Amino acid sequence: MERIFSGSAGRLHISEPEMYVNNEARKRSGHMSHAMVEYAPGKILDFNSNCSGGRFWGHSAFGFIEYRRSEDGGRTWSGARILPYSMDILLEGIYTVSVEKAVVCGGVITLFLLRNTQQEPVCCEPWDTPQYMQSRDFGMTWTEPEEFSPWKGRIYDAVVRDGVIYVLEFCNEHFVGEKPEDVYRLFRSDDNGKTFAEVSVVDFDTVGLGYGALQFRPDGSLLAYACNIRDGYQLPACLSRDCGKTWEPLPVRRLDKGIRNIQVSRLGNGFVMHGRAYLGAEYGKGFVVYTSRDGLEWDEGILLEPEKLSCYYSNNLLLKDEAGRERLLVQYSDAYESSRVNVMHMWLTLE
Repeated sequence: MERIFSGSAGRLHISEPEMYVNNEARKRSGHMSHAMVEYAPGKILDFNSNCSGGRFWGHSAFGFIEYRRSEDGGRTWSGARILPYSMDILLEGIYTVSVEKAVVCGGVITLFLLRNTQQEPVCCEPWDTPQYMQSRDFGMTWTEPEEFSPWKGRIYDAVVRDGVIYVLEFCNEHFVGEKPEDVYRLFRSDDNGKTFAEVSVVDFDTVGLGYGALQFRPDGSLLAYACNIRDGYQLPACLSRDCGKTWEPLPVRRLDKGIRNIQVSRLGNGFVMHGRAYLGAEYGKGFVVYTSRDGLEWDEGILLEPEKLSCYYSNNLLLKDEAGRERLLVQYSDAYESSRVNVMHMWLTLE
């Protein structure tokens, strides 16, 4: 049954969740790695991690990457294929990879890879330098991975505008900013992802920050967001009016239900933001969805599944149906036992 909520940007329609990957049936887990990309109208590649259900109670990046294809706008999906590099690096015993973001530009798909250590229980940080790889045949084959930047860290978002790819990396081998040199850097590619060059350092005070998101506004200005890990009710953001060359820190907004693992998208005449809620000591409890008219001021949010912990890594993909109406495919992890998660889909529309 569809759920309908009134928000600051209009009426938000949220579909009932649909099972995308049933990890419970195979006694596995699937944190992180929710990259999705539409490479042609209605044709999608959708990624997920296939991770240990035993290591760190299932909240681990210890595993490999699968992906499935849809040719009907996300209604049906093919069987899973393994991303070969993710299995190769797992078997080497030093790193695993996560694939949290993917884009298409000039007909070329680019995946952005986070390199996780295998030496820690959660099999995550400290991170090494990120990598990227490409496909010129829509996911049938992939190039060898290349180093994305000389800084160890995690790529949190990638967006395309006017044939240019913009990428946000938190250059920090650990999750939370602790030192002045832990900074968010913006990169761009003008050659369909073949090479990337640094544009700027985003003007955040990064101590205590983690996660991140990028989104262009209709007027062409670019927003960068982060999460305040120490106070998840705060939403730090910066605005650029010159495609990321210079930045203006914005007043910190307060979110009614907080946010972690922030994801932002345009939708209809407004914006949608989603992630794990932050309810005081019970951070990460519940999945929260906010709406906004301008990407700056957000409503009180909608809390979904408030009883669940240790899940709700998520991502989204903006699509259009046969009539040309926008709808947002949201993919997220959903706990089935302890920190072991299935991977779910739900659809959002905003009117």
